Amino acid sequence: MIQSMNTTPLNNSLLLQRSLSAVWHPCSQMKHYETFPLLPIARGKGVWLYDHDGKRYLDAVSSWWVNLFGHSNSHINNALVEQLQVLEHVMLAGFTHEPVVRLSERLRELAPAGLGHCSYGSDGASAIEIALKMSAHYWRNTGKPLKTRFISLQNSYHGETLGALSVTDVALFRDAYGALITQQAKVVSPDSRLAAAGESAQAYAHRCADDLELHLQQHHEELAAFIVEPLVQGAAGMSMYHPDYLRRARELCTRYGVHLIADEIAVGMGRTGTLFACEQADVTPDFLCLSKGITGGYLPLSVVMTTDDVYRAFYANETARGFLHSHSYTGNPLACSAALATLDIFAQDDVINANRSKAAHLNYRAQSLRENPSVKNWRNTGMIWAFEVDSPHEDFAQRCFSLALQNELLLRPIGKTIYFMPPYVISDAEMEHLVSRTLHIVETLS
Repeated sequence: MIQSMNTTPLNNSLLLQRSLSAVWHPCSQMKHYETFPLLPIARGKGVWLYDHDGKRYLDAVSSWWVNLFGHSNSHINNALVEQLQVLEHVMLAGFTHEPVVRLSERLRELAPAGLGHCSYGSDGASAIEIALKMSAHYWRNTGKPLKTRFISLQNSYHGETLGALSVTDVALFRDAYGALITQQAKVVSPDSRLAAAGESAQAYAHRCADDLELHLQQHHEELAAFIVEPLVQGAAGMSMYHPDYLRRARELCTRYGVHLIADEIAVGMGRTGTLFACEQADVTPDFLCLSKGITGGYLPLSVVMTTDDVYRAFYANETARGFLHSHSYTGNPLACSAALATLDIFAQDDVINANRSKAAHLNYRAQSLRENPSVKNWRNTGMIWAFEVDSPHEDFAQRCFSLALQNELLLRPIGKTIYFMPPYVISDAEMEHLVSRTLHIVETLS
């Protein structure tokens, strides 16, 4: 029998010590963990995470926006165990398998009309790389090789690989590696918080679309695509905007011959109140990027869905005209099985309608939080809530995170923006816990 090389039972202290010695944690300054310790997690169940001492934390951010139906979900667990007995992996270049075929067909049935072809990656940034490369390659294959530039919104976030960084407008990530990337143009964000006094979110969205039109008029001959996070810009502080912007963007991109890439990595899979955020504008993008919640938060998987028109541009005898992008675990059977199980839950539990009731209930329970004088710009789209806190503390995010842990909550503020993106299985009692403890935190830090 093969035994583990190290079977020493782990407690919180030992896990922290060994993690700091061996693990380089993402998006972190490792030195900060000397005074601001990591949170050791032993197990999860439902909306709760537990450390090795049994202390619990309500996962209000779905573990970086990925967990939809709770930790250790029995239906997804069973699907993975079943798939493990059959096939754990096979390369997708020159081979195929049932889970990836079934998943592709189901996504085609569910997605906005016309998106019938699925290209797979491992994570959100991979999906963005695929969409950007596929768009530029399409234009080369169709005789327009000069269309190699991209545009995105101000304050956008599309990932941290080099291609994705080129269309990301978060200074912390972009500036560190600016010398390595081709900087792409940004257009005004339709973030409703930026509307003029007395201007509606809808009117502001149209004003921003006018700015997009001006840019397209001037640069469409060199532009391959416009990439946008539909309805909610996540890393910008959960900035929300009116669906009319997407409608106008689709019309303008069609008029000027520029692809529309919908980055639904964070906002897809029911998070905005419909399975896909684009549904609320009744538009079909040229490329739809999905990841995060597609496997219920279990395994890395991403997919880019595209149209017959794009697919046909690559269909030829010459290999060089084919789409030249791959990685070893493309379309992994286990990840596809987790995604299929996730889609099963959506269908069997009528999740979209159930979420509307949950959102209404949380909004009702949050009235006292919403009316707190330190709470600004309360907003909600689907199963996403956000607000700013008027606080004198420059290190508000760190203080809030630490205080939340003391109150059995996992919150990760973006600056002075607190947001909720809980798993869809959150109960009424757990909503009350989330809201009441957050109110206490706001009052403490205001």
